[in-house]
Amino acid sequence: MNKLLIVGTVAFDAIETPFGKTDKILGGAGTYIGLSASNFNLKSAIVSVVGDDFPQEYLDLLKSRNIDISGLEVVKGGKTFFWSGLYHNDLNSRDTLATELNVLADFQPKVPQDFKTADVVMLGNLHPLVQSSVLDQMDVKPKLVVLDTMNFWMDCALPELLDVIKRVDVITINDEEARQLSGEYSLVKAAAKIHTMGPEYVVIKKGEHGALLFHDHKIFFAPALPLEEVFDPTGAGDTFAGGFSGFITQSENVSFENMKSAIIYGSNLASFCVEKFGTERMINLQKDEMISRLQEFKSLTQFDIEI
Repeated sequence: MNKLLIVGTVAFDAIETPFGKTDKILGGAGTYIGLSASNFNLKSAIVSVVGDDFPQEYLDLLKSRNIDISGLEVVKGGKTFFWSGLYHNDLNSRDTLATELNVLADFQPKVPQDFKTADVVMLGNLHPLVQSSVLDQMDVKPKLVVLDTMNFWMDCALPELLDVIKRVDVITINDEEARQLSGEYSLVKAAAKIHTMGPEYVVIKKGEHGALLFHDHKIFFAPALPLEEVFDPTGAGDTFAGGFSGFITQSENVSFENMKSAIIYGSNLASFCVEKFGTERMINLQKDEMISRLQEFKSLTQFDIEI
């Protein structure tokens, strides 16, 4: 099986939306990416760090999804990264109520030996220096390196972020972040500017309005599936990244045409993630549900027209 190396937080989240609130639950970019990618035929590993307050049942859950956790460091006496957020009524905006870095503050990633030759590397949202450190540890150049980042790193670690952007093949960011990174309001111009920074492919996520893929003057648009109920958007972008990178890893095809399918798979999985709080929906997702919804995506976008 092909190998996917995942870098990202494994964490506790406390979430409040107009539909309810949670105490500390399982979260983190690495967790969502791993759970999403586990729906594909591949071997994956998560490189991250937690404290010894992290429950064994969560570690067992990751292992049960065929996720290698030998690169998931458990710090004795340490506390796991914690984030708390409050979503507004439209669910598109939120306030961060608490961010406790805890063991993440001094995190030095260690790539498992077996994954230093991974086919695909998915750099989940983390400090750019951590992302660069992982790339430095690879024994061979991966077939594809995907980077997910956010405006926080653009604000406080831009030089380091630009250094890692030079080294990746694909960057996934949302529309607001694309505009901030490029200084361009038009997303077409923004993508073109970001291409010059290094990435051959630029994926711009637009939440409930779908996602755009840019490559060499070509553009592909994937819609988001209209849903009756959205409970919690936390982790949707990471779930998208897991679906995207998981499909590419399984298929061994890094062409623009194949990435169109990867974006649909990512959007499909993200549509499940938002239906429950935290990781609950992804943990209980069945393969037949995933396939059935893929058919809905196909019906949503397919049409015949005479030109």
